[in-house]
Amino acid sequence: MRLKLSNRRAEATTPAERFDPGSRTRSAPERNNSAIVDPERLLLVPPFCTPTNGPPAPRNKLCGTNYPTSICFIVVNEFCERFSYYGMKAVLTLYFLRYLKWDKDLSTAIYHAFSGLCYFTPILGAIIADSWLGKFKTIIYLSIVYVIGHVVKSVGAIPTVGNTDAHIALSMVGLILIALGTGGIKPCVAAFGGDQFEEEHLKERQKFFSIFYMSINAGSVLSTLITPILRGDVQCFGDDCYALAFGVPAALMVVALAVFIFGSGMYKKNPPQGNVLGDVCKCIGFAIKNRWKNSKQDFKRTHWLDWAEDKYPKRLIQEIKMVLRVLVLYIPLPMFWALFDQQGSRWTLQATRMNMAFGESFTVKPDQMQMLNALLILVFVPIFDLIVYPLVGLCRINITPLRKMAAGMVFAALAFGAATLVEVNVVKSVVEPAPAGQCLLQVFNLAEGDVSVRVAGSDLFQDPIPKLQDPPAYESLPLGAPSKDLSVNVTLTGTTYNCSQAFEERKAYSLIIYRENTGVKCKLVEDYIKKNEDGNPNVRFFNTRPEAVNITVGETGFYVLPDHSMSPNKSVNRGYYPAVGCSQQLSSCDDLHLGLLDFGASYTFILMEEAGKTVAKMMEDVKANNVHIAWQIPQYVLITAGEVMFSITGLEFSYSQAPNNMKSVLQAGWLLTVAFGNVIVLIVAEGAGLEQWIEFLLFGGLLLAVCIIFSIMACFYTYVDPEELKKMYSDDYGKEEDDGDMKKKNPDVPLNKVERKSTRL
Repeated sequence: MRLKLSNRRAEATTPAERFDPGSRTRSAPERNNSAIVDPERLLLVPPFCTPTNGPPAPRNKLCGTNYPTSICFIVVNEFCERFSYYGMKAVLTLYFLRYLKWDKDLSTAIYHAFSGLCYFTPILGAIIADSWLGKFKTIIYLSIVYVIGHVVKSVGAIPTVGNTDAHIALSMVGLILIALGTGGIKPCVAAFGGDQFEEEHLKERQKFFSIFYMSINAGSVLSTLITPILRGDVQCFGDDCYALAFGVPAALMVVALAVFIFGSGMYKKNPPQGNVLGDVCKCIGFAIKNRWKNSKQDFKRTHWLDWAEDKYPKRLIQEIKMVLRVLVLYIPLPMFWALFDQQGSRWTLQATRMNMAFGESFTVKPDQMQMLNALLILVFVPIFDLIVYPLVGLCRINITPLRKMAAGMVFAALAFGAATLVEVNVVKSVVEPAPAGQCLLQVFNLAEGDVSVRVAGSDLFQDPIPKLQDPPAYESLPLGAPSKDLSVNVTLTGTTYNCSQAFEERKAYSLIIYRENTGVKCKLVEDYIKKNEDGNPNVRFFNTRPEAVNITVGETGFYVLPDHSMSPNKSVNRGYYPAVGCSQQLSSCDDLHLGLLDFGASYTFILMEEAGKTVAKMMEDVKANNVHIAWQIPQYVLITAGEVMFSITGLEFSYSQAPNNMKSVLQAGWLLTVAFGNVIVLIVAEGAGLEQWIEFLLFGGLLLAVCIIFSIMACFYTYVDPEELKKMYSDDYGKEEDDGDMKKKNPDVPLNKVERKSTRL
């Protein structure tokens, strides 16, 4: 078929040259069609798999229409596969962090290594499909690999299967297989669906792609909503149920494979016809080799690719030259994807340290925020197409495609500027660990009256400490050594008591002062000041009663020993607890009122007797998250706006500047920019060691610098019309042309400047 992209004549001979099944995006088949787009990759790209002219399509039609019955199986397969992929990926960062106990930097690095691998493997899948197995068998075989990867990944999330090393090994093997499977079928599924239609059924084929990419969006949105719920709200093996969160996507992938196989008798299966990527690589390699051999000769050629004329047709050489002009512009693009893909890693980690409650009844999970990108895309595409671009055009501003892409980079950089501002405020509620040679100290006064505390070698706690005062903050206590015994003098009602305590550097302590018959006593307990990665609060109990106490907070139980003993810290669900169950062996224990246990906080409850009843007095060791998660919305809005301007326009521009049969080469180059963008994040996360807000600022600044470089490159780019190539070289590749006069007059494709108009979907 022949389709126009915007106002330029960029032909696409088949639907396989226009769509990327690995993304959740549909490029507009016609100028006035609306677009269904990919929340993660707004890839307006054709798959690699080269369309072929095979046997006639099967006679089976859907309800008397021109739609082949086989497309139902392909659409359902794609929905299940995308649910499988994005559902698994939504909880992946928190799985690394909480289940495998990796730190934030390593979790981020592995997440982006996996994402990058998913965009390297499509090249392998395309080569297999076009040169060896064909699209149908490639989808079947690599889907089996895909299923095995999901199963291995799910088994690795079961705590009773082996030790930590076994879990890590199973997880890494599973992710590699998943990357091979999802990347391998990425170039083939949509192209295979397009193959089911006869050439005269152009409109039906276009509507199929709309339905196809709607199924991708549906799978993406539902999976990013459901799998975090399966992870957090379902408990298995005494903790978050990652095995279920990975198992459900695995089951959906099994369903996807079964549905695809079930329709095998109805498919139109074209044989493999070879891949143009191989021809391009061979031609470039031969040109370089031939130039090297003849480097000492005086004979010169206009372009280094002209050295391939001894073996390859001139038309192929000219087409490669046109493609290389576009690929040069791809060089700065990975930086955009480096920022964009952090929605699933750094931004998710940021969300865990924010207040996720919308009122008393509704709470968002940190890994559900990624769904915003999917929803905003569906809103922004028609807004930009129908409102923003026409309004800008009315202002007589010449918005060329390359300018749109540069504007998209600016919006992405602004998104990270917004993320930086959010991060600066988020860290205000975080207790920073003490540096070397120091420790952190706070004091709980349980004595009958105000006390004065003096620690040897410091001037801390100058003011008297009232009874049951919630300490405002930790104080830094200098030690000057890895560990040190310090004398602590406590004065109560004019009497001074001395207690010696051992402190270690880099730790946080609570000094609990209480009174007994023999005088004032001190008890030093170590504190846990790190916020939970899932955002839930930590709770512990200090029992001043002579009896042991059993307390149940939600589904978490605490057993607190008697006589001024401290229970371990445990994570509980965020919520309001007006009546918490309490039991003692020898006496009754009324329900305890704990109040609101908020996101990110750490609480110490002092159990004491008042008016014959056991009560709990709250001390907030670590402040609750005071920045609401809604403050992430602006950065999602900005990054999505940047995505619309950058990705849609970028691919539309690229394909309008390249010959039809070279679009798969551009697809390879585009996916590689995504892959290398993830590599950049991997390097920075593991190698830089920066504070998070500084890292956000660094990425935003780097993208602005890259935007300037890209804008300069765009100034020197001359738009071309690929139709000129078609007019000059109308013969097939294998035919020899007598073009001696043409070579003299036209040593290269004329770079006729084309008037640019606004790009429409």
